[in-house]
Parts: sequence; structure tokens; C-alpha cells
Amino acid sequence: MAGTGHWLHTSLVVLGAAVLAVPLARLAGLGAIIGYLAAGVAIGPWGLRLLTDAQSMLHVAEFGVVLMLFMVGMELEPRRLWAMRRQIFAGGSLQLLGSAALLAALGVAAGADWRLALVAGLGLSMSSTAIGLGVLAERNLGATSAGQRVLSVALLQDMAAIPVLALVPLLVGERAAAADAASGGGWLAAAKAVAAIAAIVLGGRLLLRPALRWIARSETPEIFTAAALLLVVATAALAQSVGLSMALGAFLAGVLLAESEYRRALETDLEPFKGLLLALFFIAVGMGIDFAAVAARPLLVAAMVPGFLLVKAAVLWLLARLAKLPLAERPVFVVLLAQGGEFGFVVFQTAQQSGVVSAEAASLLVAAVALSMAATPLLLVLADRWWVPKLAACERADRPAPSEINEPQHAPVIIAGFGRYGQVVGRLLAANGLAATVLEHDAEQVEVVRRFGWPVFFGDAGRLDLLRMAGAEVAQIFVLAVDDVEQSLAIARLVREQFPHLQVVARARNVTHFIRLRQLGITQIERETLDSALRSGCSVLQAMGWAAERAQAQAARFRHHTIELIEQMLPHQGDEDTLIKLARQGRDQLEQMWAQERAETQAAQAAAGSSSSAQPVPQQLDTGQQHAQAEDAVEQHRRNPPHPLQP
Repeated sequence: MAGTGHWLHTSLVVLGAAVLAVPLARLAGLGAIIGYLAAGVAIGPWGLRLLTDAQSMLHVAEFGVVLMLFMVGMELEPRRLWAMRRQIFAGGSLQLLGSAALLAALGVAAGADWRLALVAGLGLSMSSTAIGLGVLAERNLGATSAGQRVLSVALLQDMAAIPVLALVPLLVGERAAAADAASGGGWLAAAKAVAAIAAIVLGGRLLLRPALRWIARSETPEIFTAAALLLVVATAALAQSVGLSMALGAFLAGVLLAESEYRRALETDLEPFKGLLLALFFIAVGMGIDFAAVAARPLLVAAMVPGFLLVKAAVLWLLARLAKLPLAERPVFVVLLAQGGEFGFVVFQTAQQSGVVSAEAASLLVAAVALSMAATPLLLVLADRWWVPKLAACERADRPAPSEINEPQHAPVIIAGFGRYGQVVGRLLAANGLAATVLEHDAEQVEVVRRFGWPVFFGDAGRLDLLRMAGAEVAQIFVLAVDDVEQSLAIARLVREQFPHLQVVARARNVTHFIRLRQLGITQIERETLDSALRSGCSVLQAMGWAAERAQAQAARFRHHTIELIEQMLPHQGDEDTLIKLARQGRDQLEQMWAQERAETQAAQAAAGSSSSAQPVPQQLDTGQQHAQAEDAVEQHRRNPPHPLQP
């Protein structure tokens, strides 16, 4: 019972702290990870002391990192991983060795023993896989160039676990080094590691899929979930038994299952466990920060944390430049890999046990790593709000602006906005031999479409001088295809005031945008999703067995009904109650009318079936005529509307 009580107490405290801290952190715009870290500090030995055994919790929670690497591996097919080999070994080695060498050199320059400096450099050069990949997943950045580079460096660091851990005991002294060399311990460890990797690869190729197929045939979901967990635990245990990183073993198993038919099922089963264990990992990191060591040497810790962060950031920035990462992605790459990592805890603990570093030095190094991990989410917030915008501005400033119109244009059509909507209009006009002057305010978009051969001019269609140069005084049609609602309304207002002869054909993002354009006196308005949604509706009706002509006729009638309904709502803008009432009445009327038609059609069909006459059913012809008349009415409404309205 005592053990049960302890388990319940731990669960209650951890879950309660997470439920309170994470929403507050997200509300403050700091992200979930810093919420978990803050919760760990609050409940840990230096907070409310609700829990004190951070190390035991950390050992359990590390399995969350293992699960995460397994699932990352399932996203990488072996061919793709092989294509990343240069990023992994070249980029990862440059980061690890470059950071370790600089940090060790700074330690020696500061007067530290070279063994302590080397161990500190190696441990601090590692980065947190949990934070790095966790932030990439949270922000959906895994597919970006920076995300791929972060993954490459993390994989190299996991593979470097054996050499680093094997090196630490050799630093004790020459006698230990000679003994280890004589016994062949280093070669034996390397041979075991190679054998373990071969076992995972060959077992994954030959045994995993047949085993999963056999388990799936049992049609017992909970057994398949248990098998998924067993797979991850077994590969992690095999890797750990030969001194490899547990995460690396799980990652290799995930890669081997990337092309498996059970990939999605495994992801679905393991995702909840991964999320909970990662949350527990971050809480344990927060609990494990040794504030006593920080308080004993506050100035040293205050110098260590920003010092090693800046050194690693410099190496990472150089690596980002060599890899030609986009400027706007470099801050994420640098910040996610600059902090210390969970593997540093292992390095410093091993060094302390081997007598390479003292207990005090190990405590200071562990505290520095934990503080850097806790600071990473805050650094990301600062980067998002300050660093990334500055780099984006520099990138735009360095890019030469596309030339604006330098001579008057005389095309009969002007298109303002050449994104996904304006391009369709422009292509249709060009295919029919109609010339158009195209204006686009996004410099990057101008460069892209010019590469495809479109003569697009850079500039803001909200400028009167630019419109005159584009030929607005002699043009006949002005196509308003700008994406931003407020910008669209400003351009529409300017065109209506300065060029009243232009017939404006406008794009509306939604009903509200449509109504505001309508209030400016624009009548030719197309809601950008209405017709595509109606076509999808037609496809659904046909898939349900309706004839194509009947489905299209009903869609045309629905469109006509929508036009009339919005026309009725226009005078009541601002009166929400009336608008809701009209919308409900319109929907009810349409449903009742069509329900009555279906009933009459069914009755006519029943009467025709019971009659011996071979004459056509009048009601069916009437309904078909109604459909045709509705289509004619829509077309007539489009050409000569009393208040021409095109949603």
C-alpha cells in the first residue's frame, strides 16, 4: 500500500503541475516546453519540495526521447537517410568537434586542468535531442532546411556517444590507458557496437515485418500496442547493452520500418506515450537543476552558461553559412543546438565516477547544462520577436527589388494581385489572346512568376501614380485579385473614386469581404471558394448515385438561392439578429422546397409505375424544366442583374 500511495502522490503532483503550468506558459506565448520546465522547478527539491527524486524520474522519462527518435526514424526512408549522410557526418562532426575544441581551449586558457577542460568541452558540445526535435515537431519545422540540419547534428551526436564515453576513463592517467589498451577494451566495445547495429539492421529487414504481420492477424489492438512498445524497448536495450545511445538504436529500428505497411499504426499507438514521457522528461530536467551549486558559485555559472552558448552559436552560425541555410531559418538552427543536452549529464556523471572531475565541478557543469536547456524556449521567443524579423529585413534589403512600370501600358485589362487566384484569371485571358497588365506587390512572387515567363510588374496597386502608369485611364476591366482583405478594399475604393469607368471584377475571401465590396458599389464579385465547394458538392451527389445533369442543376439552383439570400441581407448589415434570422429562414425555405419536390417526384414515379400508360411522367418533366429554368435564370442574372451580384 505504501508503494501505491507513493505512485499516486507522484502522479497527482506531476499531472497537476503540468496541467497548471503549460496553459499558463502558452498563454504567455512561451510554449509548452518552458511550462514543463517551470513545473519541474516548482515541484522539485528547490521549489515546493513535493517531489525530490529527480534522477529516478529522469531515467524513466528518457524513454520519451527514445520513442521520439523511433518515430523520427519512421519518417526517414533508408534512401533518404543515405542521402543525408553528408549532412550527418560532415555537418555533425564540424559542430561537435569544433565546439568541443573551442570550449576546451577556453577552459585551458581560463586555468582549468586540460582533462577537466576536455571533458567539459565534449559534454557541453552536445545538444538536447528532446528539446531540438520537440520544438521542430511543435512548430512543424521538421521538413525545413533548418529542421533537417538539426536532425543531422542530433544523429551524429548520438553516434558519438561510444567514443566520448570510452575516452573519459582514459583521461584518468597513463596507467589506466595502458591497461585498457592491453585488454583491448576499446576495440571490444567498438566490435560490440558494430555487432549490435548489424543485429538491429538485419533483424529489422528479416524479422520485424513478418513478426508484426503475425501479431496483426490476432486482431487484438492492445497486443499490437504492446508489441510496438516491446519493439522500441528491445532495440533501445540492445543498443544500451553495448554502450550505444538508446535513442540511436530506436532510431535505426524506426528507419527500417519507414517503408512498412504498419508505419501509421505504430505512430498512432506510440504517439500518446511519447508525448507524456517527453513531458515527464522536461519536468525531471526542471527538478534536477542544482540551485545549491548555482548559489555557491553564481558568478562562475553566470559566465559559463552564456559563454558556452555563444561559443556553440558561433560554430553553428558558421555551419549554417557553409550549408547555405536561408537567413530566416538560421536563428532556429542556432538556438536549438546551442544549448547543452541530456547526454552531457551522462558524460559528467561518468567523468566524476572515473575521478576525472570533482563532484563540485560535475555539479556546476550539470547545472549549466540544465539552465541552458531551460533558457532555450525563452531564447526562441526572443529570436522570433527580434532576431528573425531583422534577418528577414536584411534578406529583403539585399535582394534587388524588381523593376516597376517605367512606361505607360495600354492593355484593356489590369490584374492586381498575381497569386493563386490572379494567375488563373491571367492564364485564361492569355489563352484567349487577351492582353493584361499585371501588378503584384510581393517581390518574391514577382521573381517566381517571371521565371515562368509572365510579364509581371512589381508595385502596390493602391498607388494612384502606378495605376495611371498601368493604363487605368484607358483600360476597360480591372481584376481585383489581391489576397489581403483590407488592401483589397483600399484598392477598390481608389479605383471607384479615380477611375469610375473601369468595370471591376473582384475576388472576395469570404461573405464579409463580399458585402464590404458590394457596399463600395462593386457588382462583379466572385467568392473564391463558392464554385469550388459547389463542384465538390456535385461530386458527392454523383458519388451517391445522382445523375450528373441533376447534380449540376441542383448546384446551379443552390448558387442562385445563395445570390438572392445575400441580396436580401445587404440592407441589414450591422443587425446581427436580423441577419441570423434571414439566414435561417433562407436555409429552411430551400430545404422545405426541395423536400416537397422530392416527395412529388416520388409520388409521380409511383403513379407512373402503377399505370399501364407509357406516357412520360409530367412531374418529372416539370422538375427537369425547373432545373433548366434555374440555370437560365442564373445565367441571365449574371449578365443583366438588377443589382448585378456575383458571389
